Amino acid sequence: MNRLAKTLLISTLLFTSAFVTNAQQVIMEKPFIKKIEVTGSAEQEVLPDEIFVTVSLREYFKDKDNKNKVEIMVLEKQLQKAVEEAGIAKENFTIGTINGNREWWGKKKPTTFLEGKSYILKVANLYKIDGIVSKVDEKGIAYTNIDRYEFSKIEQLRKDIKIKALQAAKEKAKYLLEGIGEQMAEALEIIEIDQSYSPQPVYSNMMMRSAKMDASGGDMPESTVDVQKIKVRYEMKASFRIK
Repeated sequence: MNRLAKTLLISTLLFTSAFVTNAQQVIMEKPFIKKIEVTGSAEQEVLPDEIFVTVSLREYFKDKDNKNKVEIMVLEKQLQKAVEEAGIAKENFTIGTINGNREWWGKKKPTTFLEGKSYILKVANLYKIDGIVSKVDEKGIAYTNIDRYEFSKIEQLRKDIKIKALQAAKEKAKYLLEGIGEQMAEALEIIEIDQSYSPQPVYSNMMMRSAKMDASGGDMPESTVDVQKIKVRYEMKASFRIK
């Protein structure tokens, strides 16, 4: 190894040694921070204010020998009129699906085709649904049920609950430190705990009306059961410096 190479090698080793020594000194000289870590939680319940109800209609024959068919347009007009009388806006009354089935009598002879349609009603609560359905020919109603539900201000609600959870964490840290004669300073770190949680209500009863029950002569009482409240819950972790 020539003199120049030796000089470069020695210089490199000296520089590396000095860098490691300085880094170790910085790490060793970093002051220790007394801190407290706590978790706060908060929750709130609200009623869904957007409930989507499916009403399914289907054609049927008034006579047993497949005569005098009540067409889907007749049933649809009855439903549309009932919806208007209930004060539901047009944009909250839409068609969901269209279907149909052919009935066979004997082995080879197709005789009838019955069309069906489902409609989606967006309502603020369930109280109007029974009144609407009662104004439609009951034999033309296949079923009604709750499709989905939403809360129009869910994003703002989530923000409010997270803030309350963080405030709960701060209050917890404060009284815990006071219990040992210490005082809390500024926040050092705030972490939102990912719970992968989607708030959903559970219905205590599903409103359901079926053609089979109508055909059997059973009377369906009007539903007075509303949906349960949506419970939204979040947890926040925070650390605070101790004075």
